[in-house]
Amino acid sequence: MGTRRKHARQSTMWVATGDLPTSAGHPFYARLNRVLDEAGFDAFVEAQCAPFYAATVGRPSLAPGRYFRLLLLGYFEGLDSERAIAWRAADSLSIRAFLDLTLPEAPPDHSTLSRTRRLIALETHEAVFTWVLQRLADAQLVEGHTIGIDATTLEANAAMRSLVRRETGEAYDAWLTRLAEASGITTPTRAELARFDRTRKKKGSNDDWTHPQDPDAKITKMKDGRTHLAHKAEHAVDLETGALVGVTVQDADEGDTTSLVETLTMAADQLALVAPTGLAEIVADKGYHSNQTLVEFAEAGGRSYVSEPDRGRRNWKGKAAAQQAVSANRRRIRGARGKRLLRQRGERLERPNAHLYETGGMRRVHLRGHPNMLKRLLMHVCGFNLGLLLRQLTGVGTPRSLQGRAAAAFAALIVALRRGWTRVWPSWPAYGADQPDSFAIDPIPGCHEHLSIDLRIGASTTGC
Repeated sequence: MGTRRKHARQSTMWVATGDLPTSAGHPFYARLNRVLDEAGFDAFVEAQCAPFYAATVGRPSLAPGRYFRLLLLGYFEGLDSERAIAWRAADSLSIRAFLDLTLPEAPPDHSTLSRTRRLIALETHEAVFTWVLQRLADAQLVEGHTIGIDATTLEANAAMRSLVRRETGEAYDAWLTRLAEASGITTPTRAELARFDRTRKKKGSNDDWTHPQDPDAKITKMKDGRTHLAHKAEHAVDLETGALVGVTVQDADEGDTTSLVETLTMAADQLALVAPTGLAEIVADKGYHSNQTLVEFAEAGGRSYVSEPDRGRRNWKGKAAAQQAVSANRRRIRGARGKRLLRQRGERLERPNAHLYETGGMRRVHLRGHPNMLKRLLMHVCGFNLGLLLRQLTGVGTPRSLQGRAAAAFAALIVALRRGWTRVWPSWPAYGADQPDSFAIDPIPGCHEHLSIDLRIGASTTGC
């Protein structure tokens, strides 16, 4: 066991850059950079962002290719804020190489990253999203025939205690004090206000309350049951490949059947640019089931596989078109193909939410305003899609996946050697579920101990 040296000194003045230690993510970022360079990523984004950069005046700018790579780090490193992205870029040698930063060169700080994001238009971020989706289409990772829709809530960068009344602009405490005084409590104390608030019928309505700094945040119930200010992120996923072909940010109190229209429109526009076949089937959970949704999709020539909630006996008088659409959807979800597609929702729809928002670090947003959040979310989804492409090329989709590859490769080598050994000497026992973990061989001549071979790790011990 080694001990920490208290006064360690560098032995020489110069250190070769090739001798610097690298993390397990370094080969991943090197391969990702090669994919982006071969497809001309930097030239594309520089042409898209040219109108936003001054030609002669202003402070030194952040190169567009470096800016978009920094936002991709949010997904690959699981970073929730731009401040954390800037800190990670300054701390990691592998990420500095990914950003093409030399050792003496300082990475951009979070204010530069934030300013660049506000400067570049949302349409430019959407163009980059389409460019990444085209790379997946070239690799046969976008079919576009069957699309799944799902939504989740994102915690807003706003506190409930900062809400104000829409009509008067009063804070909650001031409004509650006025109600208490109107009920006969003169000069109420905090204890009296708390007691009065407990007896009052509560209802936090988005029609009555808003946040002064983030009007887009809405009062809603989160996945864990807490009531919070939040936003709604909705995704369109290619169920045949798992690629995300559309993402929108909308009000958290907006119903699924209403928000579906904007997400499907974006997905259809993206697929029209990259996919050989058009959108023909939609798969969703019971929150998206309504007469209008099914009728409109049937009129557009599509087939729906939407789970139907238990509404009891229906009255179809005067609703022939709705009855036909609902009956056709019910017949499809009860068939073998419908059941298979609905089972795929857990893998193709729920798993991206975990990658994007749990391990990807975007469950709580640090931005305000739907356009700002959508810019960041589009690049987050680009990171997810590039992970699919890297998984096809290299077998891993994130830099963290490389951490256990060495141990897995060594285990595979041991298994291959064991199988080759049993082919050469078939009389030797092979390790399996019905075999012991180790076996002993007769003593070696001149040795009073035995030779023990552990078949689990391929190690041997002997007393000689």
